Amino acid sequence: MRIVLIGYGKMGKEIERIALSRGHQIVAKIDVDNPSDLLGLSKQDVDVAIEFSNPSSAYANILICLEKQIPVVCGTTGWLEKKSEVEALTKKYDSTFFYASNYSIGVNLFFALNKHLAKLMAPHAQYEIYTNEIHHTEKKDSPSGTAITIAEGIIEALPAKDSWVNNEIPQSNQVAIWSQRESTKPGTHTVKYISKVDQIEMTHEAFSREGFALGAVIAAEWVKDKKGVLGMDDMLKLD
Repeated sequence: MRIVLIGYGKMGKEIERIALSRGHQIVAKIDVDNPSDLLGLSKQDVDVAIEFSNPSSAYANILICLEKQIPVVCGTTGWLEKKSEVEALTKKYDSTFFYASNYSIGVNLFFALNKHLAKLMAPHAQYEIYTNEIHHTEKKDSPSGTAITIAEGIIEALPAKDSWVNNEIPQSNQVAIWSQRESTKPGTHTVKYISKVDQIEMTHEAFSREGFALGAVIAAEWVKDKKGVLGMDDMLKLD
């Protein structure tokens, strides 16, 4: 499979290592020094693009891929106010857009467990909900896209909750996300339900970037010949 990497930081380099180990070819590496090189590529040159750049450039990168009908697997967070536009453009150009806030297989199983636990907890109003995320100090967005996905899963299952807040005391209708940037770890996410008498806690801790990068390459392999707006639930058949 011929892959173009969009974003060649630590994550891009790990994706490259894993893609090469699985027999794929990296046909181009697009980064801050050569963003215009993406314009010169076509669907005849590339089977799939893997986009891990930054919030300020992700939308433009994705749009170029969609217009060229190059399937794009995106893991950049912090730009999601434009996600509905991207989904509409995917249909307009009969192209392919695969998005996940987190490509770790374990995290996506965690997302499914989070939704199921929230449904079980819905009748039990005596429990306060607490979510926490810890990331390395180089992470640009806060809260993380993964933390937002976790909060949205809780909101979907709990009628009493309709929004989330970050690093603020929540109102009764809100889910609190507490974000910390204090380590070199790739990411730790925790959900707690706390009552006066007990506590239920669920945590996912990543040990390295390898799990995220492997998931992105697997998604690229899966999505290559597909069309439409897709995600990890589709690939893992979690719905």
